[in-house]
Amino acid sequence: MRTRPPEPSPSLPSTSPTAAFVAAWRGPLHILVDNAGVMAIPERRTAEGWEMQFATNHLGHFALTLGLHDALAVGSAPERHSRVVVVSSVGHVNGGIRWHDVNFEHDPYDAWQAYSQSKTANVLFAVEAARRWASDGIDVNALNPGRIWSTGLSRHMSDPPAAFGAASSDGVSEKDIPQGAATSVLLAASPLVEGVIGRYFEDAQEAGPHAEALRRGVADYARDPADAARLWELSQTLLDTAPLPRG
Repeated sequence: MRTRPPEPSPSLPSTSPTAAFVAAWRGPLHILVDNAGVMAIPERRTAEGWEMQFATNHLGHFALTLGLHDALAVGSAPERHSRVVVVSSVGHVNGGIRWHDVNFEHDPYDAWQAYSQSKTANVLFAVEAARRWASDGIDVNALNPGRIWSTGLSRHMSDPPAAFGAASSDGVSEKDIPQGAATSVLLAASPLVEGVIGRYFEDAQEAGPHAEALRRGVADYARDPADAARLWELSQTLLDTAPLPRG
């Protein structure tokens, strides 16, 4: 029986949908897929003042997953761990965390820098959660689902294939929705990855280091354990000190 103290949850306004969902959850949880996302949107901010891509793609998942930690721990068993699957993107290779200005409060907003930062945050979150929760029987990993234009994620782009070099100029082809979901399903349900933690997958297999010649693999800065711990503390602080949204 695991005796680790409960994971402290971020302090969220009681009106937050995330807080309401966590408060309403009952019983064990076996699989959590953090898959909400926006991409390259015009500059927008949450009621708390956070840049919208960082807030949606990372902070929301961070708050939800921490809030459900105890349910995930209860849902784990020696023969089958609970799973947390964090959906990132190959876009993380375009840039790391902007530690000096994560919410673009000082620098001019750049939609792609903001997206890349949020996707790097996804991988770093998986790295640190995996480290913290390994003894709880919670397997946490991140993944790149691939290019899937049919989901609506690219609705803020005028010509998504052209923006990324069509289908194969950089060695990456478009996927349909089932193909794009395959790696998430592997990490959520397959016994082949039981006990595997803190890794980054693509094309239903663990990815290697990022190579500049192709948009594949995981960037070194996205798996840095010191940055993963630093992002965890920053995220906790942002959520704990968030002002109440004004009505």
